[in-house]
Amino acid sequence: MTFSRVLFVVSAAVALVATAVPFARAQDGRLSLADRVSQLEQQRQQDAGTQSLNVDLLNRVNQLQTEVQTLRGMVEEQGHRLSELEQRARDQAMDFDARLSALESGGVAAPTVPSAPATPDPTVGGTLSGVVGQVANEPVPADPLPSAPAVDSTTAQAPVVPGIDAAAERAAYDQAFEALKNGQYAEAARRFQSFIDQYPSGEFAPNAQYWLGESYYVTQNYQVALEAFQHLLSSYPDSNKVPDALLKVGYSQYELKHWDEAEATLNRVIQQYPDSTVARLAQGRLRALRLENRQ
Repeated sequence: MTFSRVLFVVSAAVALVATAVPFARAQDGRLSLADRVSQLEQQRQQDAGTQSLNVDLLNRVNQLQTEVQTLRGMVEEQGHRLSELEQRARDQAMDFDARLSALESGGVAAPTVPSAPATPDPTVGGTLSGVVGQVANEPVPADPLPSAPAVDSTTAQAPVVPGIDAAAERAAYDQAFEALKNGQYAEAARRFQSFIDQYPSGEFAPNAQYWLGESYYVTQNYQVALEAFQHLLSSYPDSNKVPDALLKVGYSQYELKHWDEAEATLNRVIQQYPDSTVARLAQGRLRALRLENRQ
């Protein structure tokens, strides 16, 4: 082979290599671009997932804040109720001392009327033991303290409803109330109903009607409890148990998931008895109602 031919072959080989190198680089460049596109797509998916997680976390934080506000309201209601009970105990102690002093001196003491707080809700805290504590604070007729100041023989006696044996009425009420205090709710309901049937116009009939409703409410017979509380409102509109009964009407409607009726009743409690314990309890239950799924 001549030198010129060898030179030609070498030149051709160099030219071929020079052409192949850019092509390979171009191929490498296209693969790198595809990889980068794939990486960007993965990054976008990760960003979308992070954004969704942030939204979920924000919703959860908002929910927890609402629940904390509701729990704070419940704690405030419990604290206020405890203060009222303490005040009532002090008033009763002062009343007892005044009466005892009057009896020792042979005089007549003017009765001190303690402020009666609204009936505590036995369902707060989620246990049935709350109703026992509530019942323990009920001013039962068997209270050893006299219900009226001592009077002499010239003082007119309170009128007695004709045909009613006051002692028998009192004994029947005591028996029903004792069953309720002991947690015998079915027996208490039976006795209170029997009492109401026998003494519908008696002195303790409104209270018996209220505790009849409570005996059903605490055993989660909400429909029967609702009817019992509504009967108290219609039959004994002047009873001091009306505010508590109206609140429990709203509670019973809430438990039955009658959302609109419960909201209307609880708002009625707040409007009719502002700045009271029952109003604050109604506000707390309204806050809980707003958290419910009404579907």
